[in-house]
Amino acid sequence: MVDAGISCRETERRMARAGLSMAKVKAIFVSHEHSDHIRGIPVLAKKYNLPVYITPGTLQNCGSLGLSPDWVRLLEAFAPITIGRLIITAFPKIHDAFDPHSFIIACGETRIGVFTDLGRACDQLIAHFKQCHAVFLEANYDEQMLEQGRYPWHLKNRIRGGHGHLSNREALQLFIDHRPPHLTHLLLSHLSQDNNDPQLVYQLFKQHANDVLVKVASRHEETPVYSIGGDALVNETMVAKAEQLALSFS
Repeated sequence: MVDAGISCRETERRMARAGLSMAKVKAIFVSHEHSDHIRGIPVLAKKYNLPVYITPGTLQNCGSLGLSPDWVRLLEAFAPITIGRLIITAFPKIHDAFDPHSFIIACGETRIGVFTDLGRACDQLIAHFKQCHAVFLEANYDEQMLEQGRYPWHLKNRIRGGHGHLSNREALQLFIDHRPPHLTHLLLSHLSQDNNDPQLVYQLFKQHANDVLVKVASRHEETPVYSIGGDALVNETMVAKAEQLALSFS
């Protein structure tokens, strides 16, 4: 599971509706310390005795999370971690957190990217995007909606200032310029409730998708389960990725 921004109870409900069991979850990986990514972790980790993989800097900046030291596993960039058949590799990203990371999850030759909370598409992100068969990609805001919306100027500038979030236009440009020929699934995620519209995002990407399946992940319900690549990897990581389902600040 990558991040856990919703409650343990809501995570359990969404997993159950997707036909998945929490018993399948073997670890939690933390991308950064913002509350919409970590607030569900303490209860989940304790209830299911899950190890939590987190960088030292992120751990220091979100307190102990109330975690037993026995549950904490220190995470390093570019150091692959094996959980069952999955190999998870973190790499640094640009975001206004202390030590933020994105993730590549591999099973055999199949690779899935979890790329949200991005200030901009840096070289690291582009290189990893090109490896993926499926991607969770942030499309946080429509530029016009943000400009004309109710947010104060300091928050608007934080979101669009290069260390906040990726706009629809920026995410689309990344997709058009760098999608690999083996990419089959694009799940657009981390949409702002105030500054974006799911149908607008879908139509924007669909016209450029060709044979790539485009899905806009909802904050209100679980994403369907998909089989990805020649390994028939059932991507429980996508379904269990709780942070993109419960956003409140962006």
